[in-house]
Amino acid sequence: MNARPARVLIVDDEADTCANLADILSELGYDVDTAQDGFAALALVAAKPYDVALLDLRMPRMDGLELYRRIREISAGTMAIVVTAYASSDTARSVLQAGAWQIVPKPVHVERLLTVVTEALETCHVLVVDDDQDLCEDLWELLRQRGCRVHLAHDVPEAERAIAQHAFHVVVLDMKLPTGEGVQLLHTLREADPNTRTLLITGYRSEMESKVQAALEAGASAVCYKPFDVGRLLSTVQALSGRGSRTL
Repeated sequence: MNARPARVLIVDDEADTCANLADILSELGYDVDTAQDGFAALALVAAKPYDVALLDLRMPRMDGLELYRRIREISAGTMAIVVTAYASSDTARSVLQAGAWQIVPKPVHVERLLTVVTEALETCHVLVVDDDQDLCEDLWELLRQRGCRVHLAHDVPEAERAIAQHAFHVVVLDMKLPTGEGVQLLHTLREADPNTRTLLITGYRSEMESKVQAALEAGASAVCYKPFDVGRLLSTVQALSGRGSRTL
């Protein structure tokens, strides 16, 4: 779905580890950057959208758990893989609970690491567009628990940037946004990737009825009304993504 190479950020305070992993991934066609501490990593994340971040757990100044929490605030759709010699520690489990994809133990088995990176990149890719940040966080948690990779956007310009940078299987799109109506994005989505499916969401059923119908006729795939039946919402995303229950 995405023409550009997948972008991978490697963060480890051991320079040799960064260099070795970067060489392997670069040879496989990934666009790779490295950082040797959390602050340098955050500067890179703020400047460039990464698909996957390989994070060491124990680093000076900022550990992998704190780093992932901060990465998630900047780039919720970056999939974190924790690469650590402390895979059974409480901190490692906390990183998973915070939403990291998987843990790969050190010393690194390269084939295993590559498999985990591939799995992270092949998950159902969802963009949630809603100005209600609490709702976005709730949907992020629900969809991540079901194996999805989830980006968040809170207005039309932010959503347009995400669509320009990434390819999505499903976009969950609020009908009313601070800078306009969600249906404005349907044309952008069709131009970016006609295979992307759009799930409209709104809390204004009667007020938005005609606009919902027009959006469905213009290419939106389905609609769910707030307050959500969570099970129905998740099953609709699953159906639109074309993925089986093992993904969602």
